[in-house]
Amino acid sequence: MHQSIHLAWAGLLALTASLAQAGVGLKEIAGLQGDGPVTVYYPSSAADQSLQRGPFKLQLAWQGAPVAGNGRLVVVSHGSGGNPWVHSDLARTLVGAGFVVAMPEHASDNAKDPSTPGPESWKKRPAEVSRAIDAVAADAALAPLLSLDRVGMYGMSAGGHTALSLAGGRWSPTLFKQHCEAHIADDFATCVGLFTELKGNFLDGVKKSVALGVIRQRFDDATWQAHEEPRIAAVVSGVPAAADFDMESLAKPRVPLALITAGKDLWLVPRFHSDRVIKACAERCTVLAALPDAGHGALLSPPPPPDRLPALAVRLLGDPPGFDRGQMRAVDTKIVRYFEQQLLVPAPVQAKAP
Repeated sequence: MHQSIHLAWAGLLALTASLAQAGVGLKEIAGLQGDGPVTVYYPSSAADQSLQRGPFKLQLAWQGAPVAGNGRLVVVSHGSGGNPWVHSDLARTLVGAGFVVAMPEHASDNAKDPSTPGPESWKKRPAEVSRAIDAVAADAALAPLLSLDRVGMYGMSAGGHTALSLAGGRWSPTLFKQHCEAHIADDFATCVGLFTELKGNFLDGVKKSVALGVIRQRFDDATWQAHEEPRIAAVVSGVPAAADFDMESLAKPRVPLALITAGKDLWLVPRFHSDRVIKACAERCTVLAALPDAGHGALLSPPPPPDRLPALAVRLLGDPPGFDRGQMRAVDTKIVRYFEQQLLVPAPVQAKAP
């Protein structure tokens, strides 16, 4: 079948799904094997109502009855210290096109418990995504409405690292250590997070020395970290942490891979992270959106209120002067269209070996 027919079919399915629903349903389902809850957004016959979640006032149909959409699931992996609400605008756009969206709570690296970010969390996250798919598959109301042979996956920041892993990338704690040894001053926030920052004074040398001492002690493991999840058929990685990846493993991604970049990212400096990935997979991946004036937090929508964040987080996540946040609606639409193109068409037939 010609590609244009494929895309027309995908658009028709999405339109049919959007006409059939009245609201965006929201529910929590239990995680598996001790995981935290999985938050699910889905097409619902119930009308949206005002719903308060933390500091966010949302319009959703809490535990509304699910209805059939386009039959596809997208898993969203939040960033360090994240929650399901800062990606609710993207989830709403995906649901409007008929997708079901599942957001696992990553252990010890979420808003309720941010105690263990970085490589220790990165090791666990891909398997948590797999178990989130399993949890949706076990839900009596949602499972009959889905075909889980072609799942989409989106991740932002640390979730972008998870996305690269699920696209076929491999990484190691030792590469993280080596990156920080080489670039501690230029990529300090990647190596240290929100614990402290460099301020251009006499304490900077002490901070760098202490940070490197801890990093060398905790991340001296050269074991390759990788995860196979055959149900995932397309990946979007937004402003990913990527300095610790073997770039050769990303040269030929296992599945279609798209990236979103932020040119003024202060937390994950592009030249060490997203730029390197794009260079490695230039012939095999897609730059879905390049945002030269965006900061690291551009993909958080709605963004967390500044009064709920420490000052350093506000600086690292805040929008740079002159950045137009209104353009992020179009970015969400690009993400949706990408998943429609990749997931709503039949899987490509593999040619038989001669």
